Amino acid sequence: IPAERALTVYVDKRELVTLMTLGAHPELLVLGYLRNQRLVQSVSDIDSITVDWEVGAAAVKTCSGIDQIEERTARRVVTTGCGQGTMFGDWLADLVPVSTPLTLDVATLDLALGRILALDTIYKLSGSVHGCALLRNEAEAPLLYHVEDVGRHNAVDSISGLMWLDEEIGADEIFYTTGRLTSEMVMKAAQLGVPFLVSRSGLTRMGLMLAERLGIARGLGGGALAR
Repeated sequence: IPAERALTVYVDKRELVTLMTLGAHPELLVLGYLRNQRLVQSVSDIDSITVDWEVGAAAVKTCSGIDQIEERTARRVVTTGCGQGTMFGDWLADLVPVSTPLTLDVATLDLALGRILALDTIYKLSGSVHGCALLRNEAEAPLLYHVEDVGRHNAVDSISGLMWLDEEIGADEIFYTTGRLTSEMVMKAAQLGVPFLVSRSGLTRMGLMLAERLGIARGLGGGALAR
């Protein structure tokens, strides 16, 4: 049975949010969360992230503060994320459509899915977590990152943090999730610049509409892919 922990995030000593997490990659989770909530624009905006599990807190110190943080976090939308996630502000306001000349070959997709399914994962053992992975859209479909957490949004946020640190831009990559493709998952894929979004589960109507609007190809279940 996976251990679920509460991690309260403080930004410059101001309480921001409490995340429920397995706790395997807390610093990456916090970094990716701040990125995907668009509260920081660059890794260089962060001076440090310090996690203390004795008190269940992550202290983020920024280099020069976050402009208008009160106003930017005042509007909250309760999402479909596991445990009811929260996103701040209007995510759709500044999203730029993903543009790529690449296509995803069915053989590459099958190989990518095979790599993920071959992993010895917590998801396989327990069924009570979600997993996300990022793979390169190349003939051998190399696996870049694989992260599991209580909710799929935590997993994608951790991968987002890794991408930021490694300066991965997402343009030639495939994003896989065990969870359904809701509007938030499509928006996060667009924020990461990933053109191919694949799930072993289903999708929502808004997720489909946003994928079409943002130029993201989405794949379901057995690997059918559409743009």
